[in-house]
Amino acid sequence: MTRFSGLAAPFAPHAELAGELLPHAFAADDGSHDASHLIRVWKNALRIQAEEGGDTRRLAAAVLLHDCVSVEKNSPLRAEASRLAAEKASAILNGLGWSAADISSVAHAILTHSFSANLAPETLEARILQDADRLDAIGMVGAARCFYIAGRMSSALYDPLDPLAESRALDDKAFAIDHFETKLFRLADGFQTAAGRRLALERQARLRSVLAMLLDEI
Repeated sequence: MTRFSGLAAPFAPHAELAGELLPHAFAADDGSHDASHLIRVWKNALRIQAEEGGDTRRLAAAVLLHDCVSVEKNSPLRAEASRLAAEKASAILNGLGWSAADISSVAHAILTHSFSANLAPETLEARILQDADRLDAIGMVGAARCFYIAGRMSSALYDPLDPLAESRALDDKAFAIDHFETKLFRLADGFQTAAGRRLALERQARLRSVLAMLLDEI
C-alpha cells in the first residue's frame, strides 16, 4: 500500500493511467495543490468535456501532471512553474511510451493552463484544462484555498483599517482578501469554453457572497 492507493478510482475512466501518474503528480506538501485539487479539476474537466468534446486520455494526463512541479506563490520563478511542469510531464509520458503527438498535446495544455504564465491555449484539451483549473480557484473552494495559501505565506486576512483598499494600494501578499480583487474576480472573464464560462459565473457569484459575508462580520 502506498499513499496513492485508492486515489486513482476518481479518475475513471482513466483510473489505470492515474495509478501510473499519481506518484509523479505532487512536488510539495501543499494542501491547495494536492490529490483533492486534482480530483476536483478532473471533475470540472469532465463536466466541460461532456459539452465541448476533447480527448479524455490526453486531458486526464494533463490534469494529473499540471502541478507536478511546485513553485511557491511568492517565488520569483512562479511564472516558470507551468513550463517546468510541462517538461517534467513530457519526460514521464515518454518513459511510459506515449506518442510524440500525445506528449506534445499534454505538454501544451500544461504549459498554457497557468494564470502566471499568461499563454493562450491553442487546443481544445488545453482550453478545458485551463478552465477546469481556474474553476477550482473561484467559488467556495476558491475562497478556502485563498485563505489556506495566505496562511502558508504568513499573510493577514485583511487590513483592519481599510479592508477593501479604498485608500491604499491592493497588496495580496500582505492581505488575503486583496487577492479577490487582484486575481480571483478577474478569472471569470478569461474562460475559454462556453461550458466553463457558465460554471465560472455561478462560482464567481458564490465568491462574491463569501467576501460580502466576511465584510459584514468584520
